[in-house]
Amino acid sequence: MNSLTIRNLLVRGLLAGLAAGVVALVVAYLLGEPRVDAAIAFEDAHSHDHGHEMEVVSRGMQSTAGLATGVLVYGVALGGIAALVFCFLLGRIGRFGARTTAALLSGAALLVYLVPFLKYPANPPAVGNPDTIGQRTALYFLMMLLGILLAVGATILGRRLAPKLGNWYATVTAGAAFVVAVALAYAFLPSYDNVPHGFPGTLLWQFRLSTIAIQLVLWTAFGLLFGHLAERVVPTQQRAAAPAAAPVTS
Repeated sequence: MNSLTIRNLLVRGLLAGLAAGVVALVVAYLLGEPRVDAAIAFEDAHSHDHGHEMEVVSRGMQSTAGLATGVLVYGVALGGIAALVFCFLLGRIGRFGARTTAALLSGAALLVYLVPFLKYPANPPAVGNPDTIGQRTALYFLMMLLGILLAVGATILGRRLAPKLGNWYATVTAGAAFVVAVALAYAFLPSYDNVPHGFPGTLLWQFRLSTIAIQLVLWTAFGLLFGHLAERVVPTQQRAAAPAAAPVTS
């Protein structure tokens, strides 16, 4: 793959990430922000400090311009990274076209997000001990790194088993090995339960489900959009690079 193709795919990845970020922004505003407001209300009602602190950034600004900036920048950044990973994976994980490769990449990215999330899920305001935030953040990224390494290892294992077991059984075996390895990591890494007494359990799970929904919508939209845009580049470049067919002579 030449530099022109990589540049074109990178631009399309950034655009697809921006468009996916817009869709995820709508979900975040409709599903996530009401739960954040409810959690803040719970925190204010149970706070021992009843003084009014001056807000550096108002809640209204956080839930509109701040949210939009964060989600859109996040979408564009991930779109660019995913486009570069796509350039590396295309043709190396099987004879998949651009759409299928983009879909597999989006699914893998969502899996990388879910692996640490299931062990250390996101918490709304009023949930979590501030004294352990550094430890929890470090463990979250450690679990994410383990998830990436285990996913790569499972992919390599599946490719090596495929000639002996066939694609189906090799995939099932590699997937089972990945699940077992992740379960062992879950068992050995420490857990934190910092939910304050009286915090509504329904609100907690609604917040966490809305967080998953945002990621699901983001990566689904990116996979569909980028797959469509990439397919318009890759075949053209491949045809241009292919040698011309010899003329038929009688």
